[in-house]
Amino acid sequence: MSPGVAELLLQRLEREEPPGGLCSLEAAAALGLDHQTLVGAVKSLQALGEVIEAEPRAARRWELSAEGLSVLRDGSPEVRLFRSLPEGGLPQPEAMKLPGGSVGFNKAMANKWVRLEKGGPGGARVLRAVPEVQDTVQQSLQRVQRGEAEELPERERNELKRRKLLLEVTLKSYWIRKGSAFSTAVTRAETELTPEMIATGSWRDLPFKPYNFQARGLPPHCGRLHPLLRVRSLLRGAFLEMGFTEMPTDRFVESSFWNFDALFQPQQHPARDQHDTFFLQDPAEAPVLPAGYTAKVKKVHSQGGYGSQGYKYEWRLEEARKNLLRTHTTASSARALYQLAKQEKFSPVKYFSIDRVFRNESLDATHLAEFHQVEGVVADRGLTLGHLMGILRQFFSKLGLTQLRFKPAYNPYTEPSMEVFSYHEGLKKWVEVGNSGIFRPELLLPMGLPENVTVIAWGLSLERPTMIKYGINNIRELVGHRVDLQMVYDSPLCRLDA
Repeated sequence: MSPGVAELLLQRLEREEPPGGLCSLEAAAALGLDHQTLVGAVKSLQALGEVIEAEPRAARRWELSAEGLSVLRDGSPEVRLFRSLPEGGLPQPEAMKLPGGSVGFNKAMANKWVRLEKGGPGGARVLRAVPEVQDTVQQSLQRVQRGEAEELPERERNELKRRKLLLEVTLKSYWIRKGSAFSTAVTRAETELTPEMIATGSWRDLPFKPYNFQARGLPPHCGRLHPLLRVRSLLRGAFLEMGFTEMPTDRFVESSFWNFDALFQPQQHPARDQHDTFFLQDPAEAPVLPAGYTAKVKKVHSQGGYGSQGYKYEWRLEEARKNLLRTHTTASSARALYQLAKQEKFSPVKYFSIDRVFRNESLDATHLAEFHQVEGVVADRGLTLGHLMGILRQFFSKLGLTQLRFKPAYNPYTEPSMEVFSYHEGLKKWVEVGNSGIFRPELLLPMGLPENVTVIAWGLSLERPTMIKYGINNIRELVGHRVDLQMVYDSPLCRLDA
């Protein structure tokens, strides 16, 4: 705020008679200043300490709107219409075109100043019903203009407000008095202690603004976790609490070998069609596959082995080398189990992964071309379907899902397989929350794992529980350009209660 304005105000306050203070509105008018400019000077002086005392006040004032000023100048619409009507009247369509228009016609009819005569050859005609009228609306607005608005009857003021001719304005001002430290010289307190002040010692003679230890600082700007990341963090925490180790899942591009063949999915399986999988053009093929392991996979597919008769088809290496965007993180599980089999001595493991997968899906409210898969894998000797069901109950209970049902299902690389359902109290129905099973021997034994080692696994999507938790019906509002950032800022902490 300009010091000149503050000094003008202080000088005005010093010579004000009687010494009871002054109104900021009157002071602004006397000094030829905009009132808001003067208010800024008042607040600037208040920041200096006890130089002035400023008491805020509020007063109601009546002002004419732009339409009210028009009526004050030209008359009300009803009077203008009445005075524009000739003695013989006019057809109603033509009367609507007169000054005042339809607004004036409705008011004049309500006041019984005009009448509508029907049945004539030219249709209904608008005629005068009285010889002369008084423009009471214009007269009331003239009184407002003279400052007599408070003298108008309340009913009349309300009618003018309803017609948007009159505005009620609350005028805020200050009543200003001299403070205990009043002075016409503006001495601004320092707000910073600079190195120069310390070096020269000038700080000893300078007034400093008192430090407000009770003032609250600005809230720091910080990021927010997207709902998907909130649920991912919850799932990851559940795995870690159960002693799982996170698998590396940094291969978005996989070969068909690791994505399909190693999992005992035949090369003619529908999932390997271009309508379901994104195949790469460059590089189109993986350069190297593990030779010995590849030969075992080829044999179990084409001839059988390990107690299996296989699929009895001609397995082709060029098909296995095709590169693609992985369709499931089970490809990472296959790599992890292959590395486990290469150890000299087998030791039980518990792995998990949460990462993106890609499917050549048609986009709709529940499907995207990319989504997240959550997978858990346990390898140990003597595991059974009972162990799988028990660990599933333990895992989902950590997410707040305690009512579970298991349904037999089919997966190409697990036998037996189960779909997992949980009862959702909000939806009042059973909702599928995951898939599970025991890896087939045709998957495990070619890797070199011991025959008595069993691997149980389960998986679920990350998007489905997130959508259920946050009440999102369209997946495109959860992922992509249609995400509402305010929803991200306001999303509560996550717990997947059933």
